[in-house]
Amino acid sequence: MDLNADACYDALVAHDARFDGRVFVGVRSTGIYCRPVCRVRTPRRDMCSFHPSAAAAEAAGFRPCLRCRPELAPGLSAVDSSGALAEAAARLIDGRMSDGVSVADIAQRVGVTDRHLRRLFLARFGVSPADYLRTRRLLAAKRLLTDTALPVEVVAQSVGLGSARALQAAFARQYRMSPSSLRQGRRMRVEDDVLRFELPWRPPYDGPRMMTFLAGRTIDGVESVEAGEYRRSVRIGHTTGWLSARCEVAALAVRLSPSLAPVVPAVLGRLRQLFDLDADPQAVQASLGALAGPRPGLRLPGAFDGMEMTVRAVLGQQITVKAARTLAGRFATAFGEPVETPWPAVCHVFPSADHIAAMSVDDIASKGVIARRATAIIQLADAVATGRLTLAPGAPVQETIAQLEAVPGIGPWTAQYIAMRALAWPDAFPEGDYGVRAALGMCSAAQARRHAETWRPWRAYAVMHLWAGLAEGENV
Repeated sequence: MDLNADACYDALVAHDARFDGRVFVGVRSTGIYCRPVCRVRTPRRDMCSFHPSAAAAEAAGFRPCLRCRPELAPGLSAVDSSGALAEAAARLIDGRMSDGVSVADIAQRVGVTDRHLRRLFLARFGVSPADYLRTRRLLAAKRLLTDTALPVEVVAQSVGLGSARALQAAFARQYRMSPSSLRQGRRMRVEDDVLRFELPWRPPYDGPRMMTFLAGRTIDGVESVEAGEYRRSVRIGHTTGWLSARCEVAALAVRLSPSLAPVVPAVLGRLRQLFDLDADPQAVQASLGALAGPRPGLRLPGAFDGMEMTVRAVLGQQITVKAARTLAGRFATAFGEPVETPWPAVCHVFPSADHIAAMSVDDIASKGVIARRATAIIQLADAVATGRLTLAPGAPVQETIAQLEAVPGIGPWTAQYIAMRALAWPDAFPEGDYGVRAALGMCSAAQARRHAETWRPWRAYAVMHLWAGLAEGENV
């Protein structure tokens, strides 16, 4: 990734948030690297070097700043560009580091060879995938050590390093400090056992519209929105628990149950996707123009769990949003597992793909689901459970859409909607959607497709603006 040094230094001087997460500044006089928004005294230009990722800065010998904390920088959204595969792979790394994931696993998930993935990472992030994974693990550990009172052993396991000894060795080698030194002199907030984090975004961010969208599509028993706070149950592997999230001034304020400590990086990664925290609103605005003008901070809601969101989408075909909520809640309550949470309205975890794949059509149909949709849900769950289908960011988009449309009962609208949300594909476009066509003056699907060409590669964001504008009585 080519960086203009003069522009990067100007961004540092101005503390320009648009560059946050896109460039990291190494300071030769201190051996520290910072975010461009860091509020320490601005170093001289000749003392600075600029890097496209935290991993590249660390590979150049710099240590992370303890004040601006590079681990808190916003991430990158996947776009239809030469760097899209590398960015998708990076998001998979962030979400699966606690699994002990390898570079070979990531390459297979995005559909490329190890060698090609290495070339993509060097071009996009300035380092190899292995170096990127190592840095992300250490920064995730740094965050847990700084923001929680979790034992070092638990921190090590949650970032995929296996043991406290391995974490200590990695910190000594890379940062020349011990993990425990991050806690010296710090007062840890331990009012209760709840884990608290803040997930920043690039402004502007339209939190109220995001919460309104999610509130209208919650699955009863699994998630709810109350008093501006999103709440849900969580299952990642064999770990279950609960979380809540609220949009504050400049970040998403998150609370996690103590049971989720082993999978914190994965949970935070999924929340970043669900709330679309890594989007670049300036790039979207530049592409959509006047369409995005009234709502500059509108984001593309993702999915916390791709299988869950896909079942919800299939159940919602050709019925109202309210009716779909009723069916999805009935499905979750009947087939999900009970879980303890602080809220009576959140009492089950959604059934896993393995569980759904083992059901019969009659099981699902007994809850008011027509047989054709029940069959589609089982086929999709079986494909996910056996690894033939991936419903998460980083999956090959066109191949996944083709797989979805090959399932009887899954049409182009549903496949595109799943691509919008579960795959976080910013250029998905359900051209036949009634709301889209109505917002464009009830044109045909073909006319909607032609009209949307100027919105590439952000057509999914255009859909969100069209839906919002239609609800608010605007004319496109």
